[in-house]
Amino acid sequence: MKRIGVTGHRSIPDEVHGHVVEGLRAVLEGHEGPLEALSSLADGADQLFAAIALEHGADLTVVIPSEDYEDAFEGAEALARYLGLKGRATQEVRMAFDRSTDEAYYAAGTYIADSCDRLVAVWDGQPARGHGGTGEIVAYARRIGKPVTVIWREGVTRD
Repeated sequence: MKRIGVTGHRSIPDEVHGHVVEGLRAVLEGHEGPLEALSSLADGADQLFAAIALEHGADLTVVIPSEDYEDAFEGAEALARYLGLKGRATQEVRMAFDRSTDEAYYAAGTYIADSCDRLVAVWDGQPARGHGGTGEIVAYARRIGKPVTVIWREGVTRD
């Protein structure tokens, strides 16, 4: 079974959103046979990737950073999407953290990078804004020799 993991920004600007959707679809359509998608289901790139992976028949493994992870969602819509996707997962992995901290996010991100055959990064190429951020997870995956596919439109920056 092929395993594709995701890391990415929670905020995807409108001018790059369509490009990101097309890029994620292309990555997921490019595989034949059984596919497992690994995601922490954070708002933004993680949820988008998981939804598209499920559309393509992938098994979804959710990697939960902490026991209080659901409290970290801003707004009812993001939490509802998270719960809906989590309910469709075939497997759940929980990191051993009580609270949603940068260390918990880093642990979840490195778990995904360690566990996948390819990491997809919805990433603007900028340094991480905190420990466990997208840039740091991409650097980790590259350091351990994982293939990384970056999806972003050049010249577009996040808020």
